[in-house]
Amino acid sequence: MDYLGEDLLKSLRAGFIDKTVESKNQYIPRILTNNKNLGVKVLSTIISELKSCDRFWFSVAFVTNSGVQTLIDTLKELEDKNIEGRILVSQYLNFTQPEALKRLLKFKNIKLKINTADNFHSKGYLFQNSNSYNLIVGSSNLTSNALCVNKELNLKVSASSKSYIIERALHEFNYEFDNSFEVNDQFIAHYEIIYKKTFEATKKANESIVLPVTPNLMQVEALRNLDALRNKGKSKALLISATGTGKTYLSAFDVKKLNSKKMLFVVHRENIAKAALETFKQIFGSTRTYGFFSGGKKDADSDFIFSTIQTISKTENLEKFSKEYFDYIVIDETHRAGANSYHSALNYFKPKFLLGMTATPERTDGEDIFSLYDHNIAYEIRLQKALEENILSPFHYFGVSDIEVNGVVLDDNADFKYLASNERVNRIIEKIKLYSSDSGVIRGLVFCSRNDESYELSRLFNQNGFKSVALSGNSSDSDRSSAISRLESENDEDRLDYVFTVDIFNEGIDIPKVNQVIMLRPTQSAIIFVQQLGRGLRKADGKEYLTVIDFIGNYANNFMIPIALFGDTSYNKDGLRKLIANGSNLIPGTSTVNFDKISRDRIYSAIDSAKFSLAKDLSNDYDLLKFKIGKIPMMMDFVNFGSRDPMLYVDSKKSYLNYVMHKEKITSNDYGYVFTQPQLKLIELFSNEINNGKRIEESYLLKMLMANDTVLISDFKSQFNSDYGYIPTEQVINSCVRNLNFLFVTENSNKKMVASGVRYSIDVCSLHDGSIIIGKSLAEIKTNLVLKEYLIDSIDYALKLYSKIYDKTLFSNGFIKYQKYSRKDVFRILNWDENPVAQNVGGYIFNKDKTQCPIFVNYHKDDSISSTTKYEDRFINNIEFEWMSKSNRKLNSPEILEFSKCSSNLYTPLFIKKSNDEGLDFYYIGDLTPIADSFEQRFMVKDDGSQAPVVNVRFVVSPPVEDTIYNYLTNAH
Repeated sequence: MDYLGEDLLKSLRAGFIDKTVESKNQYIPRILTNNKNLGVKVLSTIISELKSCDRFWFSVAFVTNSGVQTLIDTLKELEDKNIEGRILVSQYLNFTQPEALKRLLKFKNIKLKINTADNFHSKGYLFQNSNSYNLIVGSSNLTSNALCVNKELNLKVSASSKSYIIERALHEFNYEFDNSFEVNDQFIAHYEIIYKKTFEATKKANESIVLPVTPNLMQVEALRNLDALRNKGKSKALLISATGTGKTYLSAFDVKKLNSKKMLFVVHRENIAKAALETFKQIFGSTRTYGFFSGGKKDADSDFIFSTIQTISKTENLEKFSKEYFDYIVIDETHRAGANSYHSALNYFKPKFLLGMTATPERTDGEDIFSLYDHNIAYEIRLQKALEENILSPFHYFGVSDIEVNGVVLDDNADFKYLASNERVNRIIEKIKLYSSDSGVIRGLVFCSRNDESYELSRLFNQNGFKSVALSGNSSDSDRSSAISRLESENDEDRLDYVFTVDIFNEGIDIPKVNQVIMLRPTQSAIIFVQQLGRGLRKADGKEYLTVIDFIGNYANNFMIPIALFGDTSYNKDGLRKLIANGSNLIPGTSTVNFDKISRDRIYSAIDSAKFSLAKDLSNDYDLLKFKIGKIPMMMDFVNFGSRDPMLYVDSKKSYLNYVMHKEKITSNDYGYVFTQPQLKLIELFSNEINNGKRIEESYLLKMLMANDTVLISDFKSQFNSDYGYIPTEQVINSCVRNLNFLFVTENSNKKMVASGVRYSIDVCSLHDGSIIIGKSLAEIKTNLVLKEYLIDSIDYALKLYSKIYDKTLFSNGFIKYQKYSRKDVFRILNWDENPVAQNVGGYIFNKDKTQCPIFVNYHKDDSISSTTKYEDRFINNIEFEWMSKSNRKLNSPEILEFSKCSSNLYTPLFIKKSNDEGLDFYYIGDLTPIADSFEQRFMVKDDGSQAPVVNVRFVVSPPVEDTIYNYLTNAH
């Protein structure tokens, strides 16, 4: 039997008989579903198969433009590699979209046919890779819903070219393909007529059903929360709601619920006031009168008045109304309310209820918007939640590398001649044609870095046959209104393709029909990114999705892109890398995130070089959270409100308490307690060495000791097992007690600690007759209510952090697969008595009794290291790893003999980091077993030209490495 046959046989055994059988990932039979809770989509498997195949076949009943858009980058890659594909679709129910066929027809490597029979309803995908095939059959059509969110069920199996199943699959596909019609321009023109008739008939039938305007899911919950606040006697509230989620409708629903007689709606631009007025008319109809109060028109007698802040804030206009004239006041885009004009209005009026609305309340100018509403947050729905709830239009984001002009890569300081060059315009147009839009009729917004760039690019676009205008802050309201009207026009003669601008459309502008957003500027702010993205996220009749094309240069703040797209504001580098690596799997709904290799590498490099612990940034986020909750935040507040990872504050000042005291300029006397230096030192040690979320047993035991001075070991085991599904061993418990007394982490040889020159002993807890008893050091912390509060907060942070990453199916011997650990973390989890990091650990080290040997690998070595440390460690595939011993080792060296015994008594976990740019931590990959006949003597050339002996070994990795982490580690950037 050949190697392929052996691999397939192992996969069959693993898939259908015994899951513990070692088998290559790509051959294991799998059920493919969409599951947002697990972060998996059928789409990711289809893309993975396409990227590795030599040839492919699709046979699907339905194909939509959104389905093609999810694969467009991958299909282009295959065209560039001349990988042949055949796609067979159906005319069943006339559901397949003509625009999707047009786009597929553009690929020279794809042969496209359509089956016009009424009963053709297949869903199958076949991929050839050399002499093996992967077949996916089930329920998923080529639509974004089927590939991303629908409850689908598909089976993926692998087989050889000689197998019966592949023979039958190819026969079935080729038979149907040969007996179907070729899709060409003539067929599409004919089919488009049929499709439009079907579409119009469906649309007309739907239009006959007139539904009343009712609150969506977000609005229902927000209205309930507003009622709850009022029941508590609150008269103010802040609504934080992503662009396009219906803030104005919500305010109208709430005004109606209170049956308010007089309402004031305050905005910052006239066109927004007019739009809000129309919204309220939809809800109230003729039961109220409506007035406009701005500029030269001042209607002060209507029930509901819609005003610009510039007009209403003037003293003579305020005095037209009594202070209690309005029952209800709405302040739109209230993040602007720090301005004096807003303060004038807010200080004057005394409504029964005041509602502030914004998508982005956070400000970096020191203004506290939250205090204006007494920190009463009625509801908060950010972009990701709105996408999950299907409130917004889905989007397909494409991060593409900006062009090099004359060998110069655009960066933050790019010269104008590069920003508006013909080469760059050609690059932009090339991508526009590739990614297009949902309907093929583009209505686009283009955000530029500078006004001169905006105007020049618009001119060059017009020269290339597009219809566009450029707007700036100097453009009048009438110019803006005209541009918006033309962008949304159904008249092809008048309609604009693009509006170029810098930032005037960041907020407050409603252009529902926008179906393409192009970003030609560095992402300096996640808030601005989301504001600009939000311009295209409003739903509109006939709009299927938004296309976003982001041209990524060598910008320092490229790390802001995953923060903005995925809403992760923790500034945790590993978390951001994971978001980029997993892409579309972690974005809600049918939306997708795609990067070309160059742009992805630029983002990784920006993450690697970013400094997330700069004092200014830490201070800003601390202030923002303090404004939001109205008190000094604790670590758990940062977690609960989705802010910066509070461990960054610990890293900055050794403990979060230290940071607060430094930031607030307070001492222990201000708390009314005395903090001794040894106590503060102990809080630092707990914060860094115990409560870092890497091993949870110590933190769990510490939490129990904070509640009770004596903890029965049996109770500890029982409660821990209830929460985590396993019982800590006696060895682990002994290790925990040593660690809590910091015998594992030592600062000097005689186990004494030093704080401000004072030597002291630590006594946190001890083992005694089946119990763990609190020691003097921890007891003193417990009697100090401030230190106790901050220690419990630190413990709760560790427990919460661990709960987010803990997965019983990925847990093995104390480690969680694909989580990161420092060398010190590894030795602590392995229950070593002392931390050996001070020794020359290098790439591996044995414990005293030769039962453990963790291996640490820096996958992409730095060119600057010595020749004898450039070990050729590499994955052969997902289940085999090739590794080199330290230099000056031979086949008969003692440590090599330990490996070659292949003894089950030697535990060899593998830890890998991509490169030194990632810092000191390593991903836990799995456990290694050496292949008996793979030990080979080799030699490395030293810097002086001589040779040093090394031993090369191949290991089996158990379990097989998942594709995402495998691809991330093996691909250099």
